[in-house]
Amino acid sequence: ANISVGTARLGLRSALLTRVGDEQMGRFIREQLRREGVSVDGLKTDKERLTALVLLSVESEGVSPMIFYRSDCADMALAEEDIDEAFIASARSVVVTGTHFSRPNSDAAQRKAIRLMKARGGKVVFDIDYRPNLWGLAGHAEGFERYVKSDRVSAQLKTVLPDCDLIVGTEEEIMIASGADDCLSALKTIRALSSATIVLKRGAKGCIVYDGPISDDLEDGIVGKGFPIEIYNVLGAGDAFMSGFLRGWLGGESFATAATWANACGAFAVSRLLCAPEYPTFEELQFFLKNGSKHLALRKDEAINHIHWATTRRRDIPSLMALACDHRVQLEDVAARVGADQSRIPDFKVLTVKAAAKVAAGRDGYGMLIDEKYGRDAMFEFARHPFAWLGRPVELPGSRPLRFEFSQDIGSQLTEWPVDHCIKCLCFYHPDDPETLKVEQQQKLRALFEAARKVGRELLVEIIAGKHGKLDDTTIPRALEELYALGIKPDWWKLEPQASAGAW
Repeated sequence: ANISVGTARLGLRSALLTRVGDEQMGRFIREQLRREGVSVDGLKTDKERLTALVLLSVESEGVSPMIFYRSDCADMALAEEDIDEAFIASARSVVVTGTHFSRPNSDAAQRKAIRLMKARGGKVVFDIDYRPNLWGLAGHAEGFERYVKSDRVSAQLKTVLPDCDLIVGTEEEIMIASGADDCLSALKTIRALSSATIVLKRGAKGCIVYDGPISDDLEDGIVGKGFPIEIYNVLGAGDAFMSGFLRGWLGGESFATAATWANACGAFAVSRLLCAPEYPTFEELQFFLKNGSKHLALRKDEAINHIHWATTRRRDIPSLMALACDHRVQLEDVAARVGADQSRIPDFKVLTVKAAAKVAAGRDGYGMLIDEKYGRDAMFEFARHPFAWLGRPVELPGSRPLRFEFSQDIGSQLTEWPVDHCIKCLCFYHPDDPETLKVEQQQKLRALFEAARKVGRELLVEIIAGKHGKLDDTTIPRALEELYALGIKPDWWKLEPQASAGAW
């Protein structure tokens, strides 16, 4: 799954052939793969088994213990009948993994995929991916254990090697695939069985590519450029590495380039906390290769993080029409003027959602602004309709300098929001405001921006300048430039009407 997302982000057309359970986790994986551009034509739903899970701990640098919940899971039940010849024929390469040779049924499924791919002249890639406890060679608590010698496992994996065009593994994985007790002997054993290109992953040292005879010098291969990096979490780093190598290898690049891209993708993965969600897009990768980073922890590089965010948004909404029903003070004033009970405001907001849904009529590009104070029931009603977008205000109405409505610790509030709800903040900001007021407002907006990125929510900033100063053709452009210069880069701007086309 990680590799399918990683390669899709780098511009390859990828598909995942596996099984997921018939439950919320399986449906989430299917939805997320689609969002990432991965074909799910080969994704089977297993009604008898649960989707596989792994619990991960980050203990210390490079130490990430894992607990695998895979004893009777959907993907390990993959079988030959799941492998469709036409589906395999739609690809020019197939990646098989060592883990799925650990069960007779999934072993047979992968071998069928290999036969079909070879029959049509496609490429077979073997990710050795050795997890001893998934072969029954270590206890449940040994999920981080990467090597246990086993003649049984080696004998089985050696039968896969002759059919491969590319073999990728760490030193320990190269040894288990060959049965040899040292890395050089392992490489020579594999070469005797297979003419495949061999990629030896060496962690912080990068990798070495062997595309011909294996000499007595382990360093006698094609070395990709390495990248000094802080190791934060190693889980998924090999999948990121594989994604980068495949992008270069299948894209016709040199082995040195493919290896460099692989190393860079691996660096992104180990420097960030998660797996597939953290993998770089091609634009992000190229920016890093061209500009590097002054941070050993890439997750702290603002420029790279912005490119990552901007190129992995959940969806593209090229045109949006939104009905604003996030008013609080205004509706309270109306209720007071006419002597109505404020408890009727939530019902009114539910009614506005129903009205907006009738206007939208299921068409794309419609959304709403709904507040948290009176709009809780309206949000539930909103979720029953196929709207494209929801914005939720966080500012204290009318505040200048800006204050948040419920808590100044805005980050803790945002963690409770659904991931696709957009943060909306109105700020009465004028570029000619007194400097002390501007600095205070800027700091508040910067804190909100950082919180939004930290919790992965989109941000809309609404700038109202005309209420507290002159509004000419340069006012709003100057305000936006000042905020951009502070590194505040919202996903949306909401602006008051401008005096001229020149101002727009």
